[in-house]
Formats: sequence, C-alpha cells, structure tokens
Amino acid sequence: MGTPKPRILPWLISQLKKNNIEGVAWLDANETRFRIPWKHHLRQDAKMEDFRIFQAWAEVSGAYNPEKDKPDPPTWKRNFRAALNRKDVLRVAEDHSKDPVDPHKVYEFVTPGIRDFPEVDTSPDPNDRGSTPDAHEDILEELMNDMALDLVPSQAPSGLAVAPEQPPEFMVNPGPNICNLSANPVPLENPLRQLLIPEDEWEFDITAFYRGRQVFQQTAFCPGGLQLVGSELAKRTLPGQLLVLPDPEVALRDKLAVDYVRRVLSSLGGGLALQRVGQQLWAQRLGHCATFWVTGEEQLPNGTHSEVPKDSWGVVLDLGPFVADLINFINGSKQSPRYTLWFCIGQPWPQEEPWTKRLVMVKVVPTCLRVLLDMAQAGGASSLETVDLHISNSLPLSLTSDQFKACLQDLMDVDFQVEGY
Repeated sequence: MGTPKPRILPWLISQLKKNNIEGVAWLDANETRFRIPWKHHLRQDAKMEDFRIFQAWAEVSGAYNPEKDKPDPPTWKRNFRAALNRKDVLRVAEDHSKDPVDPHKVYEFVTPGIRDFPEVDTSPDPNDRGSTPDAHEDILEELMNDMALDLVPSQAPSGLAVAPEQPPEFMVNPGPNICNLSANPVPLENPLRQLLIPEDEWEFDITAFYRGRQVFQQTAFCPGGLQLVGSELAKRTLPGQLLVLPDPEVALRDKLAVDYVRRVLSSLGGGLALQRVGQQLWAQRLGHCATFWVTGEEQLPNGTHSEVPKDSWGVVLDLGPFVADLINFINGSKQSPRYTLWFCIGQPWPQEEPWTKRLVMVKVVPTCLRVLLDMAQAGGASSLETVDLHISNSLPLSLTSDQFKACLQDLMDVDFQVEGY
C-alpha cells in the first residue's frame, strides 16, 4: 500500500499555524479567514518563492517529486485551487490576484467544525481527481496575459517564462518543436477546445441587483451547476453549489422596497437552478416565483425575453450559435456575440421602464465566453493580426486572425446538441 494522501484542509491549516511560508497567513483571531499569495507565473517579477505553498501541496499529495520532475508552477497552482474548490466549507471571500503589488486571494471558512476532519485521507474519494489538471481557470488567466512570450530556455533554473520587452514577430518558419500553423491552419490540438470543452463545468460570475443596486457578486466554480435561493433554510434539491441572496435591508433604505424584495425571496423556494449539459446551459425554477430571462450585454439586459420553465429544464445558452456569432464578429459584423444571462425574478420583464426599477435582477456570466470575446476585441476584431494563447502543458502559441477563425470553425464541427433533449 502507498502512503495515504493528506487531506488539503487539515494540511493547509497546519501550514497556516507554522507560519513559515511568506504571504500564507491567518487574517483574523478566530482563524476563519486566511490569505494565499496568487502571483501569475508569467509576470516578469515572478520567482519560485512565490509558489512555495502550491509546490508544498504538490509534493505532499504526490503530484510532484523535486528529484525527478521539472518545476511546473501553473499546474501546482491549478491543482491546489481545484482541491480547495471541491470543499463546500470554503469560499473565496476576496480576489486580489490582479493586484500589481501584492497579488493574493482571501479564503474564508463558512462551515464550523472543519478542524475535526482527519488529517490523512485513508479512504477513496470518488470526487477527488488527485493531480488531474483542472485547467479551466489557469487557461483563462493565461489567455489574458501579455502575448508572444519567449519559450523557456532549457537551462533556466526557475522554469518560469519571462515576457520580452518587445514581442517577437510571428514565426513563418517555426522550428521542429512548434506546430507549423502556416501549413495547417488548425493545430493538431485545437487550443480553444481546452478552453470551451473541458471535462469540468464552467466558472460563472454571478451578480445580483435589488432595485438596480448591486448587492451580491461572486465568481464561482460550480461542478454540477448552481442553485440560487433566497434563504439559508432552502433545501438543496439538485447537485451543485447553493448560493444565498442577501437580505435587502443591508442595501435598501426604502422599507416598502425591502418588504417587497423579501416577498420575492421567500417565494423563490428551491430557487433558480442552472446546469451545464454538454455545450448548453439549462435553467429551471423550483419555486412559485415566475422568472424571465434574456441573453444580453454585460452592462444592459436587452433582448427578447423568455420565461424560465417551472420544474423542468429549458435551454438558456447554446455554445454553437455563440461561436458562429463570434466568427461573424471577427469577419466584421458590428454585432458582438452575447453570452450574459439576465434573470428578472418575481416580476414581468421590464419593457417600458428601466431594468433598475425591478426588485430582483440576477446576471450570470460564463467567464470562458467573456475571455473568447475579449481575445477577439483585443486586436480590433476584423483587424485582428495575432492572438496569443498560453495554455498550460503546451508551448506558447501565436495564432493569426485566419488561424484563430479556423480554430473557432473547428469548434463548429463539434456536436453541441445534447442527445435525448
């Protein structure tokens, strides 16, 4: 028998108590909130010391042997995050990973009794994928970082790629270790498939508004989907993450508005449920509260609305049409593809008045689709010259506009429909 794998939370608590890794520390006397350094490995000031906590977990979990394996900070961080994301007792309270001076994340325990867990995992965990990469979030981060990075020299001691001051030109005659994209428009491994068709579910940005005032925002990795409810007493009727909307009194001063919002939340019942099925997003409402939706822009819930079905699933977003619209956008269409879901809960859809007059509005953004559009817009859509992808476990890859479109077109050949629906 091999050495039992430690459980990440007891192990992480022990690291916090030891206080011997810079930047890894408790933030409160009750030891419910802590911070983790979260510097991106492509930053010019990145050094191996910045990834000590991720490396330490990789070593004790058996994913990395410093005597045999090459340093791989992106994979260490990805696996560390994936392990924490699977813990319902923990959530990301603050995300400062883009801070130019002190990039970090603040985690918070939301369930008591966490220290009662055994320190060593002596039994199989069907939900634990060990060191299997959870590539989604690092792919998103890397796609949005500085472009056309130099390949890492084999003699570099740190194993980190450094962005050059001047981006190199796209190589027309690539070396033997680079995919010849001029001869073959689509790489053998379409990098966009790693972004849009992962084995794991997508990550979502969820924002709630009461009478146009933002009262809730959370970025959530939701294996099995999410269930948006109005009370902590709501029952978990479906697999996935339970998100509770806040009481309106914390944001609204109008007592009448507070009362009306509370009525809406109380009638949510089992809530509004979202679930990814294949390359579609499905929604249903589980309570008595009528809910309407549109696929609109991130800043404006405009578009033709529909009603979310009660106690049965209905498609609210399909990846196939989104990819087709993105290709048209790159070709010069003035209409950018839409990917933001807006839900109006408890009232008819606002048609003659501003949406900010509605009691409860919820916005849901699949972050991977936002990244795709950002990639296209970064180069000016139809004037796009190159798109640079930096996906873990692959070489930095620069795509011309035609190659980027070819990769998108390749996605169109994927069967986005769900059998039996």
